Amino acid sequence: MLKGNKGEWSEIYTLLKIISDRNLFAGDSDLNKIENLLFPIIKVIRDESNGAYQYSYDSDLVVIKGNEKEFRISINEFREKAAFLLSKLKESTSSTFSIPEIENFINSFNSESLKAKSSVKSDIRVVIHDQRTGTTPELGFSIKSQLGKPSTLFNSSQGSNFIYKIENVVLTDREAKEINSIDSRSKIQDRVKAIINKGAILTFVQNEGEIFQNNLTLIDGFLPNILSEILTIFSSTTLNKLGKLVDEIEKRNPLKFDTRNNHKFYSYKVKRLLTDIALGMVPTTVWTGTLDATGGYLVVKDDGEILCYHIYN
Repeated sequence: MLKGNKGEWSEIYTLLKIISDRNLFAGDSDLNKIENLLFPIIKVIRDESNGAYQYSYDSDLVVIKGNEKEFRISINEFREKAAFLLSKLKESTSSTFSIPEIENFINSFNSESLKAKSSVKSDIRVVIHDQRTGTTPELGFSIKSQLGKPSTLFNSSQGSNFIYKIENVVLTDREAKEINSIDSRSKIQDRVKAIINKGAILTFVQNEGEIFQNNLTLIDGFLPNILSEILTIFSSTTLNKLGKLVDEIEKRNPLKFDTRNNHKFYSYKVKRLLTDIALGMVPTTVWTGTLDATGGYLVVKDDGEILCYHIYN
């Protein structure tokens, strides 16, 4: 029996929902649908451990091809199952759970996986019809769901750690032990604040992960230093939104950029980083800067609406 959390079940919900909708709507910066920016869906592709499944249309039927077999199921059934799954996701309070009705449905066309194949960066691929250009690009998406715990844009790991040198003060073994014993909910920030309160200055040395540091340097040579400064501000102040942190580092200008003409050096470079993360950059894999299949996100809102955010647009 399949068991998963809300984020994992949201992948199946997204599959059923966009197939039954037959359109993807773009979203604005406030997660509102842009009514006049929609993309008719020609085909949906999902890579599972036992192969790729393609979902296309024949009138009111969904044509499913996978494992050399073809299935034809009504769009209405996909719509009904999507609505049923959404109701289950909203009412569930368990960390992981099974939904036999949905498992039986996807099993009926030989699909057996909650999540897309782990070696594939896109959770789902969609061939759309661009009404403005007449083209039919295949767009790769990562699925981000608001139905469960907040999803992340970038997953931290040991490879993405930043290493600092404590300068301007020498901590005794006792002081170091006291600081390291801080075990509050925000223990890293609280430890950093305790170090700074001792009169220390934190000086960035390097990233722990060589690949991550080189990935950052490839995108922009200043990024390791910029991010180290942003992390220091985050850990020593009450600022916790990236936009506010970038505003603050713009004011401080620790890298001494020439800002006489109001160039936004820091925000531009951070946006470059966010764009490359959206395109598939991860801390433990060599990033070449080449456009990856994953170029955007499908956001599942808490009301079940799905919005499309893609570097293509």
